Amino acid sequence: MSASQSNRFWTVFTLFLVAIIIAGSVLVWSRYRQHQPVEISIAKVAGETPFKLVSISGAVTRPGIYPLKPGDNIETLIQAAGGTASNADLSSLTLHIPAAGEERLPQKININRAEAWLLEALPGIGESRAKAITDYRRQKGPFRQASDISSVEGIGPSIYEQVKDLITVTD
Repeated sequence: MSASQSNRFWTVFTLFLVAIIIAGSVLVWSRYRQHQPVEISIAKVAGETPFKLVSISGAVTRPGIYPLKPGDNIETLIQAAGGTASNADLSSLTLHIPAAGEERLPQKININRAEAWLLEALPGIGESRAKAITDYRRQKGPFRQASDISSVEGIGPSIYEQVKDLITVTD
């Protein structure tokens, strides 16, 4: 092998290694994005029951209200909700126990993450407006504040007034 062939081999080999390192770095970085926390709160139930109801939301497969029986732990509750989603951040688990008489506010919908079917549940937002929101997000990026939803075609001040207390934005 001549010196020029040897140099060419090492140049190609070095470029190949650099490409592998860059591809591996991109793959690792894409898996370590900011995760959504799991929130667990005890729902108030009228009357006496042998168990309490717990509201589980956030990065779980099936958010909802689940029974808390004696002996249950957080892992049992998360499994009842179908387990954690791939983007769950279990280092930031939130437990909220409301005070007597505390009003439970509705869970807000994150308009930067919600899929069209969830957006359709908002008052005044049907299938076409939900699609317009997801299209807007895809084309222009995430909303910076909840009021930015008014920039979406078909969503004016009156619809924003109906949904402003039901929506939020986060990264």
